[in-house]
Amino acid sequence: MHLDHVDTDSDFFDDLGADSLVMAHFCARIRKRADLAPVSMKDVYAHPSVAALAGAQAVSVPATPPEPEPSASAPSARSPAPPVGKPRYVLCGALQLLAFLAYSGLVALIGARGYEWISDGSGPVDVYVRSVLFGALVLLGLSALPVAVKWVLVGRWTSRRIRVWSLAYVRLWIVRTLVRANPLVLFVGSPLYTLYLRALGAHIGPGAVIFSRNVPLCTDLLTVGASSVIRKDSFFSCYRAHDGVIQTGSVTLGRDTVVAEAAVLDIGTSMGDGARLAHASSLHSGQAIPAGEHWHGSPAQRAGSAYEVVGPVPCGALRRSVHSVTQLLSALLVYLPLAVGGLAILLAEAPQLSAVLEPGPSVLTSWVFYRDALAASFVLLFVVAPLGFLLLAIVPRLLSRTIQPDKVYPLYGFHYGAHRAITLLTNRRFLTRLFGDSSGIVPYLRLLGYDLSRVEQTGSNFGTEVKHETPYLSAVGTGTMVADGLSINNAEFSSTSFRVSRTAIGARNFLGNRIAYPSRGRTGDNCLLATKVMVPVDGNIRENVGLLGSPSFEIPRSVRRDSSFDLMKSGETLRSGLAAKNRHNAASMGLYLLARWFYAFVVTLVVSGTAELYTSIGAEAVALGNVLVMVVSAVYFVLVERAVVRRHPPGPLFCSIYDRRFWQRERFWKVPSETYLQIFNGTPFKSVIWRLLGVRTGRRLFDDGCYLTERTMVTLGDDVTLNAGSVVQCHSQEDGTFKSDRSAVGSRCTLGVGAFVHYGVTIGDGAVLAPDSFLMKGETVPPGASWGGNPARPMRAGSARDMEATR
Repeated sequence: MHLDHVDTDSDFFDDLGADSLVMAHFCARIRKRADLAPVSMKDVYAHPSVAALAGAQAVSVPATPPEPEPSASAPSARSPAPPVGKPRYVLCGALQLLAFLAYSGLVALIGARGYEWISDGSGPVDVYVRSVLFGALVLLGLSALPVAVKWVLVGRWTSRRIRVWSLAYVRLWIVRTLVRANPLVLFVGSPLYTLYLRALGAHIGPGAVIFSRNVPLCTDLLTVGASSVIRKDSFFSCYRAHDGVIQTGSVTLGRDTVVAEAAVLDIGTSMGDGARLAHASSLHSGQAIPAGEHWHGSPAQRAGSAYEVVGPVPCGALRRSVHSVTQLLSALLVYLPLAVGGLAILLAEAPQLSAVLEPGPSVLTSWVFYRDALAASFVLLFVVAPLGFLLLAIVPRLLSRTIQPDKVYPLYGFHYGAHRAITLLTNRRFLTRLFGDSSGIVPYLRLLGYDLSRVEQTGSNFGTEVKHETPYLSAVGTGTMVADGLSINNAEFSSTSFRVSRTAIGARNFLGNRIAYPSRGRTGDNCLLATKVMVPVDGNIRENVGLLGSPSFEIPRSVRRDSSFDLMKSGETLRSGLAAKNRHNAASMGLYLLARWFYAFVVTLVVSGTAELYTSIGAEAVALGNVLVMVVSAVYFVLVERAVVRRHPPGPLFCSIYDRRFWQRERFWKVPSETYLQIFNGTPFKSVIWRLLGVRTGRRLFDDGCYLTERTMVTLGDDVTLNAGSVVQCHSQEDGTFKSDRSAVGSRCTLGVGAFVHYGVTIGDGAVLAPDSFLMKGETVPPGASWGGNPARPMRAGSARDMEATR
């Protein structure tokens, strides 16, 4: 604290003005002392003075508990693997590229033949019938291909270790890519989806329902008992990457189990019959929930109260079958004909576009074509999109009138269909990204149906990522600010029923990143909900406090450092600062639209060039076009991001949200795109993309789906392993204060599935961060250490018994 004297009874936060960053550095220095027991941030918050902390450490468990026996069901997480040489690394990338080219060629050949056959139709009715028939064949083929490839290349998944960048890994990658690209994934939550997983080898009992879009890979190792429920945003992939090795393992759920929203199930985990795992919780490798017990937290532990779920209602096989048939008929008779036959209709009605398919001089050399293509992309983005925006504001509102709050409805009926339509229509990522981090997000959410009370406009009321299940039962109190990644969970599901309830977030709150807020959340006014916090659903309503961790515990609502810019939150200073911020954010929104418009134009040119070549070389041109679209997308958005970064490079910051440097950071988050990055997950090309975006990364990076918020502020060592859903975020915002700093991940480090690394963090070589962990700002993880939990703390890798000892 840079003080001459500290009284042993002085409160770290209230009396001394400390904050979590300072105390993280304090904990790191304590851990370097061999004569002292290690101290975690949770210890500091629970005992916020020198005297209290010393007293707690005097009666704590020994710093080095006995080494437990490893769990038989969980592969060893600490077994090192020899480094992979550059030749094998390059060979793997080449084989992955060839596999992608082969698949693109196959799709192009089938698509070209189908288009020709549909175009030969005589009249609209014949074209429609041919579109339906061809669409049915395409759906059948795309659905069956991943299943067939899985059984041919892999057979049955077993618990094993697969070295990354090996030939066995190439087979795994091919299967994973096809399995997750299957159109049946769009039927998540439906019996069709569980039927698909059964075809892949999963053991799923009757009546089980899976709502998570995170598709499991090693399906033969997945067991889901009858009438069990896995809710949205949960991970249960039956594999993980660790230190350059893919480890596969079982995930076993008994009958009538519930895995709530945003949960993570590591390999070698199980839940007994009737067990419950709460939202924002995780099971680490080797953990098992006994039958009938309710657990929560990360890693999970027994909960003090029951985790309630919606009651069952009759929902038999007939209802499920009718729903599945209705979904298939809708796809075959409506969506697929529009997608498949739409091109023929478009070319028939747009002579300028169809001219590229006619023999003769190339129309691509005519400026008229480029003018029309630019105009078409403009109409698509600035005319059709606003019309669709108005449609989204009207149709879901009418559908919402058919659903009564707190009433239990059976799955797969009319009310369920209306609820799913509301969820899909009102969660438009393009629009939340456009209006987020600006004053425009407030009227947009109100238009959707949010109850925002009397708004205190800050220009940063919500970030660019906010989602819900129904906006008409979502309420946010006056003066509340949300950083990013908020998921409002208005709906509760059992294996047979659902209900939607009002979800209210209190006034004068601040919500950090990646928060799943349930409808039964027990928080009131003036609360700080920290990043990845597990919102409590039992006990008294928490007010005037901060909540951190999973399970959550109380921390100070605010600290002295975050009040540095309070003078800018009121009066004329606020009015002038907000006006300037609105102007800057409006320019950022314009750049966002301009970048998307020009991207649409570029893609139009690529597609038109493909059509021009199609007349001379056939289906190969379509395959080439598919590859070019992917390459052009990556190159285009890399250039866009580099242009934004070049003018205002991100760096360490401590400032108000009304500081121009913060507005420039908001522009950096808004204008570039990240969706194209998912194509390169699990390939050497992801490392190339990260380098082009400014990440200081070492050799042989394995990235299975990590998100780096500020690329130029992240350093990654050699042979780093990043799992799906992991995040390295080099900033934090609390109320009106923004803070940012660099983070470094050492060589041979592993970030587990869903792990979150905050700013100002240093992770030593060979360290491991367990799944679903939250490594707080300013933490220093020693080389070779294993950390886990929310907030993360030192722990041994291995069995659940060791995790209990760590707690």
